[in-house]
Amino acid sequence: MAGVFVAYAATSTTWETGSSSELLKGRLQSLSLTAEGGLRPGPAQDWNKGLNQPVLWKMALAPDGGVYAATGHGGKVFHVDRGGTAKLIWTADQPEVFALCVDGKGRLFAGTSPNGGVYRIENGKASEVAKLDVKYIWALAVAADGSIYAGTGDEGRIYRIDPSGKAEIYFETGQSNVTALAIGPGGQLYAGSEPNGLLYRITDARHGTVVYDSSLPEIHAMAIRADGTVFAAALGGSLTSRTKTPVVSSSGTGSTVVATTPTVISVSEAKENGEPGAPEQTGDVKPKEPAKSSVTSTVTPVTASSPQFVNVSGVEKSAIYDIHPNGMVETLRTSKEDNVYDLVLDADRLLFSTDVRGRIFSITENRKQVMLAETGDSDANQLVKTAAGVWVGLSNPAKVVLLGNSTAVKPVYESPVHDTTTLARWGQLQWEAIGPGVTFSTRTGNSARPDDTWSSWSAPIRDQTHAGIQSPRGRYIQWRAEWAPGSTSELQNVVVPFLPQNTPPVVRSVSVTSTAVSNTAKASASSGSTSSAYTVTVTDSADPSPASTSSTGTQTLTQQSPMQVQITWQADDPDGDKLIYSLYFRGDGEREWKLLRKDISDNTLTLDPDVFADGRYYFRVVASDRPSNDLRYAQQSDFVSTPVLIDNTPPTVVAEAPARNGNAVDVTVSANDSTSPLRKCEYSIDAGPWQPVEAADGITDSQREQFHLHLENLKPGEHVIVVRVYDSAGNAGLAKVVSEQ
Repeated sequence: MAGVFVAYAATSTTWETGSSSELLKGRLQSLSLTAEGGLRPGPAQDWNKGLNQPVLWKMALAPDGGVYAATGHGGKVFHVDRGGTAKLIWTADQPEVFALCVDGKGRLFAGTSPNGGVYRIENGKASEVAKLDVKYIWALAVAADGSIYAGTGDEGRIYRIDPSGKAEIYFETGQSNVTALAIGPGGQLYAGSEPNGLLYRITDARHGTVVYDSSLPEIHAMAIRADGTVFAAALGGSLTSRTKTPVVSSSGTGSTVVATTPTVISVSEAKENGEPGAPEQTGDVKPKEPAKSSVTSTVTPVTASSPQFVNVSGVEKSAIYDIHPNGMVETLRTSKEDNVYDLVLDADRLLFSTDVRGRIFSITENRKQVMLAETGDSDANQLVKTAAGVWVGLSNPAKVVLLGNSTAVKPVYESPVHDTTTLARWGQLQWEAIGPGVTFSTRTGNSARPDDTWSSWSAPIRDQTHAGIQSPRGRYIQWRAEWAPGSTSELQNVVVPFLPQNTPPVVRSVSVTSTAVSNTAKASASSGSTSSAYTVTVTDSADPSPASTSSTGTQTLTQQSPMQVQITWQADDPDGDKLIYSLYFRGDGEREWKLLRKDISDNTLTLDPDVFADGRYYFRVVASDRPSNDLRYAQQSDFVSTPVLIDNTPPTVVAEAPARNGNAVDVTVSANDSTSPLRKCEYSIDAGPWQPVEAADGITDSQREQFHLHLENLKPGEHVIVVRVYDSAGNAGLAKVVSEQ
């Protein structure tokens, strides 16, 4: 099991590491990783020899038990003996040596590119065996009779070079490149190709069958068991290992070669014994006209000195197939994370190498995958199995590593860095292991990558009863496990408990508004009348209802929609905690906050404005995450509103006696508000429409204003003039005068 149990708030959480996929995110030094996720000491790395070249393309077993290594981009071939001593034995006149093989007499053959030639190298001297009319020689294989097969590109041909040096076209695939060759137990030749990922079995000149049609574009490597079982590795980024670094042509030509449309192979179908699922196809293979491939690919133009390659999107990066003698195919492994570059048989195991940290894996007969070793940060391009161990050819830069038969002495594992997302405090480190001898240490920091700002590795942790993590609090943590010399312990699971720092809530805004509500009781009380409200029932005949009170009563008209103050706030919590709120207020000039409401869960509160005297007020909202946290770690934050003006009192409006001058009437009105500025004045004549009027100084904007009404064409007689003045809070004061002339 691997992963992180995620919990909101400041509650204990764990980071647990225990699966193969999770452990592979860390760094393994001299360790093997079982299919079940167990770390244990792996094979010792006897030595690691750099060749001072950028890439290593191919290795072959030397007669003395060492290996030959072909490199680029200087066309150099080395011999590395069992003691790790490397010696340059040949430099080609071409920049790349992609192919090597050793015949039954122990003679080394090399294929150069571009403008390929096949050379025999003996006693430090090279002689050209054949000059092939091809650009690239990707693979070489030796037949039992001493003939050499050469897989080439960019026309996908296989050449046969007999012992006398005569070269002829042996088989044409119709593909762009023949990328891999292998000899089967019956002397049959197997060939892998690209860009359609076809695997061929070739029985004799110009006759072959398609054994398997991969969904990936390139068959990159093969290993064949004595019973005829073929293991094949396919890549999704055709020829990627050969084109990571541009190849410099020795000819200096700058012509451009554009790859032709891939040729699709047409074969007659005949499944063995009619068994379902047996994909082997028999019949002569013949090229046909270009057709649409089942794999969508983009062909990229490259310079004449560089191999052609196909970029394929939307597919797996690599796969390993088990092709049984009866034609049945099993997919042993697929991956979107790494490329599988080479295969080699080791008794009942299949070993394969990848481009992620030079990792070497094995697949056992029961189909379990074990990571045997991590050889470094380079691509593991080649594998050779000898009595001394497993030779690994690394690229970028070129190195040769020997994984010996003994067990590593001081294995070390460094976990991936874990992000707790916030500052955290640490608990007791916990682990499960079979056997003693594993010591742990931790380090922490606040940057995603460990650097000088991180803490040093902690003191060793050996005993689970005293396993408190002593590293400082931090956002990131990493653990390390070290095996004592001779320990065979298998580490199966590691748990890091931690308590994330509780992040305070955030109050983002406070808004105070006035809203109209239905409150008849308040309106009735605010009228100031001591008598009951006068109710009038009106019928069609306009006769008063018998239920009416005496006509001498006074009808009271009430305001049915008084105003209330609504306080609303917005808040959230980064940890997703549940929040509660307390609301306070303070008048302008006051020092202490007064509590309005405590521990409410809503983010809105409505109040009767009458509880506040007229004036300016501040409102403070305090948010707390107490419902989701231990009281020791609960956090709170607050927000104070801008000043809020509360004004419940209408302006005082006084109208002087009107003065008539002909058909015109002039009225002077004075208005005053003790709390807020005046905003609007209007008048009505004889209950007619309201007409606006501005203050005498031209704008209504002060707490005290004077207004002059000049009413033209007002006919003689009695007229009722009502003036209404509003303050900025919306309160209205009225005055009435009667013109009787």
